[in-house]
Amino acid sequence: MTLKSIIRDVKGEFGSMSRRGFDVKGLKSKSLQVVQDETIPIDAFKQSCWANMPPELLRDVLMRIEDSEFKWPPRKYVVACAGVCRNWREITKEIVLTPELSGKLTFPISLKQPGPRETIIQCFIKRNRTAQTYHLYLGLTPALTDNGKFLLAARKARRTTCTDYIISIDADDMSKGSGTYIGKLRSNFLGTKFTVYDSQPPYAVAMVSKSRSNRLVGSKQVTPRVPVGNYPVAHIAYELNVLGSRGPRRMHCVMDGIPATSIEPGGTAPTQTEFPLSNLESFPMLPFFRSKSSAQKEISVSGPLVDQKEGFLVLKNKSPRWHEQLQCWCLNFRGRVTVASVKNFQLVASPENGPSGPEHEKVLLQFGKVGKDLFTMDYQYPVSAFQAFAICLSSFDTKIACE
Repeated sequence: MTLKSIIRDVKGEFGSMSRRGFDVKGLKSKSLQVVQDETIPIDAFKQSCWANMPPELLRDVLMRIEDSEFKWPPRKYVVACAGVCRNWREITKEIVLTPELSGKLTFPISLKQPGPRETIIQCFIKRNRTAQTYHLYLGLTPALTDNGKFLLAARKARRTTCTDYIISIDADDMSKGSGTYIGKLRSNFLGTKFTVYDSQPPYAVAMVSKSRSNRLVGSKQVTPRVPVGNYPVAHIAYELNVLGSRGPRRMHCVMDGIPATSIEPGGTAPTQTEFPLSNLESFPMLPFFRSKSSAQKEISVSGPLVDQKEGFLVLKNKSPRWHEQLQCWCLNFRGRVTVASVKNFQLVASPENGPSGPEHEKVLLQFGKVGKDLFTMDYQYPVSAFQAFAICLSSFDTKIACE
């Protein structure tokens, strides 16, 4: 049997499993079962010869699948490979690189990891005004003619003094008590200041926020290895416009935990290496990538990553220019934004991070309108998909004193 035929048979096996109910299309509650522990074996592979494949041949097969299936939806085969057994999972997690190095989103943990350095990841957001929900998709074609690959969902929840956006990896379950809840965005009453919270510590040392909204759940629902709470990962502020002068919104973001040096050559940003899942019975904690250091595995809530705000990366919106002929403010979105809107923005590194250089001109996150309820979102290193989505959600919220 040739190597090509082996790869074809493996994919065929996964295809037949999918038709029998083994769903690997979206990173949802059902699809998360592709990372279940080997103590809950997949029936289709229990007696399969693929589970006992020689390590050298298995690595070669998995590497070829990883190289060939570099886009969704065929990339579901790479995800499925990690769910066969422990041996397959260990080799797959060694082969699959983080988005920073590969530019690919593969496993759920990829949504919490920084994007690529030299390229951008193009996504789009669909808004449902009636349900007050927002869905983030990975764009499969530049023309946005496809349905995209579902990544994240958010639900708007109005409160007396603030507004919350609950963020989940399951489009059908956006409640804080579910195992698919990964964080939230909270605004103040005026909609001028926002805080992005992660449900799990985003780096080795994180400070949990004291809030009534911290989840109170049973011992069976929360992994004991990681404390569950609200960990601030970004603070967003919109400049007040009390005089009502014309012009776009002005905003800046303090990225807690991302050092200002991360945008410089050789700089690094903290990278989460595992995705703690809430239901231990079905979804045990499984690290998908190797940790860069053993220290990252030790979780603490003793204090922030650095003591002073000056050590964090600060982003600000790129100032648009006034176009005399069009009589409007303009930014170069390189064709990714087609509808003028006060919500449109581009974020670059602020001069507060140090002497201005080429890295301060690079757009790290851009967001803009292309239809009535359709928006594009492009991001790159050191911002993650989760952080970018939360920042974009802040642009949707009503801002009484900023318009």
